[in-house]
Amino acid sequence: MHYYYNPVHIIQGNNAIDKIPDLIKQIKSSNAHVLLLTWHPSVLTQDVFQKLINDKDFETYPLCFTASNPTINQLFETYQQTYDFSPDIVIAIGGGSVMDIGKSLCCLYNQKIDSIDELRTVINQKKYIVSPCKWIGVPTTSGTGSEVTCWATIWDTENNAKKSVECSDNYAYAAVVDPDLSAGMPISLAVSSALDAVSHAVESYWANASNITSQTLALNAVRLIMSNIDDLIDGKAFAHKAISQGSMLAGLAFSNTKTTACHSISYPLTMHYHIPHGTAVSMLLAPIFKINQSKIENLPLLLQALSVNNADELQKRIISILNRAGIPATLRQWHVDCRDLPQLAAQGITKGRADNNPVKLTPQIIENVLKSVY
Repeated sequence: MHYYYNPVHIIQGNNAIDKIPDLIKQIKSSNAHVLLLTWHPSVLTQDVFQKLINDKDFETYPLCFTASNPTINQLFETYQQTYDFSPDIVIAIGGGSVMDIGKSLCCLYNQKIDSIDELRTVINQKKYIVSPCKWIGVPTTSGTGSEVTCWATIWDTENNAKKSVECSDNYAYAAVVDPDLSAGMPISLAVSSALDAVSHAVESYWANASNITSQTLALNAVRLIMSNIDDLIDGKAFAHKAISQGSMLAGLAFSNTKTTACHSISYPLTMHYHIPHGTAVSMLLAPIFKINQSKIENLPLLLQALSVNNADELQKRIISILNRAGIPATLRQWHVDCRDLPQLAAQGITKGRADNNPVKLTPQIIENVLKSVY
């Protein structure tokens, strides 16, 4: 029996951000305290956000969060900075890092947290108190799908750990997916983000938790992105719309299934060597595909969506895309020390990701995977 659930209102298309004031009024008709959390001050110069800042019906707090891969210290600092404002609505405008902070805050505002260690306890024990604060996700990159999922990635660098702030009651009220916002991305970021979305979709397709709805969403996401990614690299404007749509569909797919081995193995690569997340997972996609292929239901449909015949062709395709975008495509090119591979492999088994893979992983299997992309 298959189950699928995602309650997020989705507004997708050019000029979608113009609908944000209406969404705010749906949540709270007047006197709303709105936290505008964004990755760069330039975003706030757009007309719709200027109107929000100047609108007397709302009290607006603009705040920039510029860090990538947000840490537990940064989450605590932002929580402290905004707690007394008592937001009714958080509008997270940016990539996955900004949305991870925004949705995490909504899990925390309903309780007083006085220290980073206390915050660690809340996250580790999932002691979330459902907050009346709602959040709206406005992605400015096309890849994370964070606007339609109910979990956030927070890094505990002091303990070399990746944490998941996860609460099934913390889906966004709405996702506003406007491809115009991602049109100005540097090509390396655009491609890395797009490949992250491909990985979301492919991993969702073969995940142990996969279902008929998520598989359909995943296949459509893969087709959209892989058939338009060369045009994205070539600077063709229409490609941004297709990649934006594909990223959203991939987010809807893995919002119910989570990801698997590629993401699990990628986390220490990002933590220790700062390999961009989308690049790290895409490098792992083909070798994990090869390991999983005997367990993948309706494998020909996935190969067809990827426009390849086998895992070896997929490996060549991913390397070609990364090379065309000027992104290093091997661990050696990212200056990973080969002596670290056993340690990276041991850290690559992440609960909720590795055990969602259709083939059981061991440190030795993961080390072999890392060697194959070295």
